[in-house]
Amino acid sequence: MNVFNKVSTLKEFVNNCKFSKKTIGFVPTMGALHEGHLTLIRQSKKENDITICSIFVNPTQFNNAIDLKHYPVKHTEDKALLESIGCDIIFLPSVEEMYPSGLDNKNLVGFEFGDIEKQLEGAFRPGHFNGVGIVVSKLFHMVNPDKAYFGLKDLQQFLIIRKMTKELSFGIEIIGVPTVREDDGLAMSSRNLRLTPEERTKGPFIYEIISEMKNKLDNSQSPKEVLDWGIQKFQKNTSFHLEYLEIVNTTDLKPVDPYQIPASYAIVIAAHLGKVRLIDNLLIE
Repeated sequence: MNVFNKVSTLKEFVNNCKFSKKTIGFVPTMGALHEGHLTLIRQSKKENDITICSIFVNPTQFNNAIDLKHYPVKHTEDKALLESIGCDIIFLPSVEEMYPSGLDNKNLVGFEFGDIEKQLEGAFRPGHFNGVGIVVSKLFHMVNPDKAYFGLKDLQQFLIIRKMTKELSFGIEIIGVPTVREDDGLAMSSRNLRLTPEERTKGPFIYEIISEMKNKLDNSQSPKEVLDWGIQKFQKNTSFHLEYLEIVNTTDLKPVDPYQIPASYAIVIAAHLGKVRLIDNLLIE
């Protein structure tokens, strides 16, 4: 396994792969890797000749400086994990390498994704998806993969990246991989490392509620009834501060009809547990 820190070195390797007609799978991450990330790597290895994983905590997608400051960095552990499962290349650039002209937002190219970025995460994290679009487009140009893999826990991010890839004609197949969960149902996330032991025991409450919401919808209760029930459950649980809980269409993430559930929908949630913001969803297709 090779570790590249420079764009020039990475591009030289990628060009050699393309010349040899080797396919490239790409998994972009911010590090602090867990089984969810490793699942993406394994799928890429099955489907491509070469797998590249990037590790870069991207400053432009954080609208909260404290969140950026406390985001876990575990490069030594991450390298060992990736080597253990046979990842071919790690791209581990510095901020200066990724943003050679600096991070002044006034000088950065901006992205506008339309209505799909204005709700849910976009409503509570202004500028977040602009930062995601900037860094992912940069990485796509640098890695030039055939396929790129993203976890569906970040459903809105996945849909936005898929939209960007299509509209900018990247020619990359964007593959969504189902959420990987702990044994108790908590969605795996690097942010889980910041939960206290007591908070960690409370975390599965999120999955319990959205799973029961799905059961109620399966039993013909209306979306309005089910959503009201779910919100009340979080209002009664003082350990959580609920940001949003919605039942949405999977095409545009807009709320479903209050009295009729479509064949394809998602239950999406963001909530604070202590100082940690957790997101999750159940995708029904």
